[in-house]
Amino acid sequence: MSRQITSVVGGAPVAGGDGHADVNPSDLADVVLEYGAVDAAAARAALESAAEALPAWSRTTPWQRSEVLDRAGSEVLARADELGDLLAREEGKTLPEARGEVVRAGQILKYFAGAVLQPHGHVLDSVRPGIEVTVTREPIGVVSVITPWNFPIAIPAWKIAPALAFGNTVVFKPAELVPGSAWELVDILNRAGLPAGALNLVLGRGSVVGPVLTTDPLVNGVTFTGSVGTGRGILDASAPLGRKVQLELGGKNPLVVVDDADIDIAVECLVQGGFGSTGQRCTASSIAVVTDGIHDRFVEAVRARLSRWTVGDARGAGVDMGPVVDPSQLAQDLRYLDVARGEGAEVVGGDVLDLGTAGHYMAPALVLGTTATHTINREEVFGPVVSFIRVANYDEALAAANASTMNLSAGVCTTDLATAAHFRRNSKAGMVMVNLPTAGVDFHVPFGGRGESSHGPREQGFAAIDFFTTSKTAYTAPGSPRT
Repeated sequence: MSRQITSVVGGAPVAGGDGHADVNPSDLADVVLEYGAVDAAAARAALESAAEALPAWSRTTPWQRSEVLDRAGSEVLARADELGDLLAREEGKTLPEARGEVVRAGQILKYFAGAVLQPHGHVLDSVRPGIEVTVTREPIGVVSVITPWNFPIAIPAWKIAPALAFGNTVVFKPAELVPGSAWELVDILNRAGLPAGALNLVLGRGSVVGPVLTTDPLVNGVTFTGSVGTGRGILDASAPLGRKVQLELGGKNPLVVVDDADIDIAVECLVQGGFGSTGQRCTASSIAVVTDGIHDRFVEAVRARLSRWTVGDARGAGVDMGPVVDPSQLAQDLRYLDVARGEGAEVVGGDVLDLGTAGHYMAPALVLGTTATHTINREEVFGPVVSFIRVANYDEALAAANASTMNLSAGVCTTDLATAAHFRRNSKAGMVMVNLPTAGVDFHVPFGGRGESSHGPREQGFAAIDFFTTSKTAYTAPGSPRT
């Protein structure tokens, strides 16, 4: 019998209804664990538990909150191999990638253990004599944290850690495909010293528990990472009710390669950025915008590099790319390739692979001969698919790179400092990479995009305080004169 997990409300396990299987996408015969999905009433109970815990937790000292996060971070790092194996098994990214994500989650917890101890207020002189002005930061209250399946421990960590660090309480709903990593993170944080109810885990269908977690009067803030469509729905439902909303949504990320680029560096930037984590990253390099003088050589170099690219079981030795996460995502990837063919593009690769074990395996796909108007360049595929746009020069490349409405990350490969500086200044993306993959960001700096990609304050690093706190300005007049 596979392992059983439950939701956690007020520090206690809460069993759900019908059982759901967490299936290994590398081996469909392998059931990682099972859980029961809870209903709307359980989600409401989780919010009540968070609201009950809020007064005491919000008034703990920064040192108390720091110690909890630091202990949790230490345990995550100590268990990186174990948790990385679980993550690779349930999500499908390769073991090195999975372990790296776990390490990042531990680092995020430790970062915010330190950040909460830093000064975040101001003491000012008023323009009126003898009056003191203080500006302080206070928690916003009960926060709903709703996360996707592609980074099942790092994204929850970078939302939950600052929420707790700044004195909020949390109800956490992870994606249905990756409950194991979510349960482990919550268990670690609760055992690290959180009071009952400060962090609650709701394992349920988004259509059932989502409306409760976004519209209930007890909710003070919603932070969500996922699709553009779902994010818009959350914003429409939540914003009129007056709560804070933070959204990280899609990305259609260009990598510009100009004639003077170091072709070996450019190839690695595209391959690692486009096909790492099976292309299932909002920061993935999904479009290669290549100038005419290097285009053909670059395409051939990418094809040669991919001929040595190994697809296989996520936990297998020497595997470069694991499976697609589930059947619906695989079907979406293949549908976009069919649409591209129908619009006149050439598709190289992209075959469904039979590797001897039932799994959602797909070869990397290159889509050649596209323009900015092709569907595949306007919509997020979220798979191991990179399309190519051929342009005459850098100016056309910049225009093509800025044509997306989901401006999360953009990159340029060039050996010319002037070109690099111009691209950094004129790219419309929220994050810009020079001679680096578009995917891969640090945990201590702001994360977010522009256009349809993001809404609300940035995530991660010092920017996180903007969402998870609200400022209070207080004036103090002098007391009665001394006698």
